[in-house]
Amino acid sequence: MSAEEKKTAAFFDVDGTIVSTTIVHYYVQFRSCLLPSFVRPFWIAWFALKVVYYFFLDKVSRTRFNRVFYRNYRGLEAEKVKQLADEQFETYVRSKLFPAALDRVRDHQNRGDLIVLVTGSLDFIIQPLADHLQADAALTVQLEEAQGRFTGELTTPPLGEAEKVRVIQNFVEQHNVDLAASYGYGDSRADLPMLQSVGNPVVVNPSKGLREVAIEAGWEISEWTVGGK
Repeated sequence: MSAEEKKTAAFFDVDGTIVSTTIVHYYVQFRSCLLPSFVRPFWIAWFALKVVYYFFLDKVSRTRFNRVFYRNYRGLEAEKVKQLADEQFETYVRSKLFPAALDRVRDHQNRGDLIVLVTGSLDFIIQPLADHLQADAALTVQLEEAQGRFTGELTTPPLGEAEKVRVIQNFVEQHNVDLAASYGYGDSRADLPMLQSVGNPVVVNPSKGLREVAIEAGWEISEWTVGGK
């Protein structure tokens, strides 16, 4: 096919780019719902200590952080957590959406671009958001299940750094997408390989390191907030 017949896509990271959440927030919400109310404050205080470790691990490697963090799900009842994810979208996630992100998604859709979510968050957490946005695809990760419970191990590689580029390349080949004409949106250095792979990179609420890269490269920089645009 000629280049003119190819499609254009907008690849969006999710946490920190479309919503002001992280994979830690989702898990804490699940645990808060599953724990007895009298236990919850003690668990949150204990888990806060682990968050410090996760913070530094994420600085070293987003891929390693994701693999380690998802082991927290070990033993949780899969169907119950999935049900909570659907409820959580309405009660928690929707309030964390950046209005400017929604506007940007709609702008791309009005131009006929494909909307593709590319995120290290779990499939059942992202699907309600993908449905809400009417996204064309959601490239996510999945947890292994055994006897109705999560094992804490991923059945797919963590989606960070170069792995995002790999799944995007697969999508591009399968859907005849012109990557040079496409867009990428991300907020952290873990998104850098993805941003470098597209013709139109946009950094959103960037970390210090990503901001420096974006300024040097002349990329668009956007500051999006929950309360405004």
